[in-house]
Amino acid sequence: MKVALHGLALKAEYFQHVQILFDELSNYNFEIFVTEQFDRQLRMHGNKALLYWVIESEVDMGMMDFMISIGGDGTLLDAVCQVGSLEIPILGLNTGRLGFLATVATADISTAINQLANENFQIENRSLISLQSHRRLFNGLNFALNEFTIHKRDTSSMITVHTYIDDKYLNSYWADGLIVSTPTGSTGYSLSCGGPLISPEAKNLVITPVSPHNLNVRPIIVSDDSEISFEIEGRSEKFLISLDSRSTSISSEVKLSVKKESFQAKLIKLPHYHYFDTLRQKLNWGFDMRN
Repeated sequence: MKVALHGLALKAEYFQHVQILFDELSNYNFEIFVTEQFDRQLRMHGNKALLYWVIESEVDMGMMDFMISIGGDGTLLDAVCQVGSLEIPILGLNTGRLGFLATVATADISTAINQLANENFQIENRSLISLQSHRRLFNGLNFALNEFTIHKRDTSSMITVHTYIDDKYLNSYWADGLIVSTPTGSTGYSLSCGGPLISPEAKNLVITPVSPHNLNVRPIIVSDDSEISFEIEGRSEKFLISLDSRSTSISSEVKLSVKKESFQAKLIKLPHYHYFDTLRQKLNWGFDMRN
């Protein structure tokens, strides 16, 4: 089987785990490929003894059976962009901090590769959000696993985001910004702005205002069959929009709408893992110093 490895900015102390990962993959006769970004990381840290091929095209990527993301949740989000509509299953090896998506600890590398080799896992299908516009944005990578965000730029003044669902007027949000989140993204930026937690298999999108002027404006959950469109007003001529960690500046005349993407992200779920376990562990539910 062919496996692709992807990493962005690993610290030097984590390359001992990378060596273990290569050794385990070799023990199970995986053909090891790396993305160009991870190849640069390996060469920068002087790892010349590792044997692998570099993925240089979408055709190369299309031959992969799996991808392993090495880093935090941000690296896994970037791995989703690398895979795109190919829907290659992704396993997240966590060398970051929180790890809602990258759930495999470095201490569990050997067990994880054994389960991968023996196909002892399940695939979680995670919905993506797609950005539609009359202009080409984000170099055509117009989808995200977590969220789409509209935000004010270079000014302390709030912006107004007129929001429509299936062409029906919903609200004019006077705020620092607006988030449209997938169920996966409900544990991200949306959560920090007061949005609800949503189970990954739910077929919903969440609209969450960022620091709204009116405190009675609350997040709202809508069907992911909806198309959500926007008109932006503000004192500034430019605004920021983002898809996960990728952002760009636009002017108010750019027409924007979002809806569910036609393809999905496929995340590898190993045995004995459950989303609720991750919530309890990462959010410290039930943790009390008195106990």
